[in-house]
Amino acid sequence: MDYRRFLNRLIDRAQGRMENSEAFLVKNKELQIGVYKGEITKYSIAESGGLSLRGSYEGKMGYSYTEKIDDSSIDTLVHDAIENGRYVEGSEDEVIFSGSESYEDIDHYNEALNRVENSEKIDFLLKLEKEAYSLDDKVFAVSACDYHEFEGERYILNSLGLDLKDKFNGAFTYISVVVKDGDDTKTGLSYRVFKDFYTLDYRKMAKEAVDNAISMLGAKEVKSGNYPIVFENTSFANLLAAFSPIFSSDNVQKGLSLLKGKIGEEIAVPILNIVDDPFLKDGFASRNFDDEGTASTFNKLIDNGKLVGLLYNWKTANKEGVKSTGNASRSYKGSMGISPSNLYVVNGDTEIEDLLYLANGGLYINNLEGLHSGLNPVSGDFSLSASGFLIKDGQLHRPVNQITIAGNLYELFKDILAIGNDLKFTIPSNGYIGSPSILIKSLAVAGE
Repeated sequence: MDYRRFLNRLIDRAQGRMENSEAFLVKNKELQIGVYKGEITKYSIAESGGLSLRGSYEGKMGYSYTEKIDDSSIDTLVHDAIENGRYVEGSEDEVIFSGSESYEDIDHYNEALNRVENSEKIDFLLKLEKEAYSLDDKVFAVSACDYHEFEGERYILNSLGLDLKDKFNGAFTYISVVVKDGDDTKTGLSYRVFKDFYTLDYRKMAKEAVDNAISMLGAKEVKSGNYPIVFENTSFANLLAAFSPIFSSDNVQKGLSLLKGKIGEEIAVPILNIVDDPFLKDGFASRNFDDEGTASTFNKLIDNGKLVGLLYNWKTANKEGVKSTGNASRSYKGSMGISPSNLYVVNGDTEIEDLLYLANGGLYINNLEGLHSGLNPVSGDFSLSASGFLIKDGQLHRPVNQITIAGNLYELFKDILAIGNDLKFTIPSNGYIGSPSILIKSLAVAGE
């Protein structure tokens, strides 16, 4: 189907009844493969997507959507958008954007990934699982061995002349193993996020997962108290991801973030830099434009400890008389929101060995649980179950589990002593969040 021609027909029809209108279409395809004990237990190829129309009528913005993309949907979309707009509070503040002066010419689609045969992906998983079992007699089970791949297309056309399209893809794979020594059972995980399938090494992934699990055997609590903390890169990235809504200008304007009124203030130590980079090479949220059609821009949020920016769409930007940062986001079913692209803590210059040496007598945290329930994104407070290692003489001394770490994000920003140079990103969900390992002066730990 020629989507552009169809969307132009929709806009032409809408313009007969609306002041301005915009069509937003997304098409997604997802592949999921899973193996268990040498057998394929999951194999699915799913296609999804839909079309939304938004338009202004009597000063209010209305939305409608459909998953049926053909001419029979056009009149219904126009009618429903007008009717819904009558009842949406605050929609008069929304705008339809005519387009930026220029857009970065960056291709986010790796055609080579699309050419990899699915049989190769299955073979990789089977080898990965088999390798994990072969590494140690303590490997009791491989609880998960999965491959996920996605690709999508996005179109935005409106009555002000905006006409944009992009295409993107990517994949991630992971293995989770269970090891057992007597009554002691532990799990270990390894994952890769990639756009080049042939960068994968099943031997390295299997060894990483098994080593991680075995290293936690014999874990026990430590005494309650305040400890220096080294957050492993992915652990801090997951913590940052949970708190990332604090950088949304919408949350700031609604009083749901303590960053309100703090632009230009020092909110962290001078060595902390956090950016939102939509042009990151192989970044899973890299993009040329956002979901309002605004050209993407590189945004500094925290620069040498100072809060220098927030993430905006046009609705929130106009409230403050600033420009959108290109962070508008939406699904075809929802109204306009805000989300990061590739948001991360910039690498420091400290080796992980030096972080451990500086944190002597402290804890190395490589796993956090309860991120969706054990923190308050408004106040910044958190209390999370954690596991990792006790640090002694600059080395990982013994495994630790069944502890709780508690603190406040804003205080944590000011208690950073050193930042590693091992930036790593989490499995993509809402945005793509990354961090190097980070040394914190002290956090409260509840143990025995």
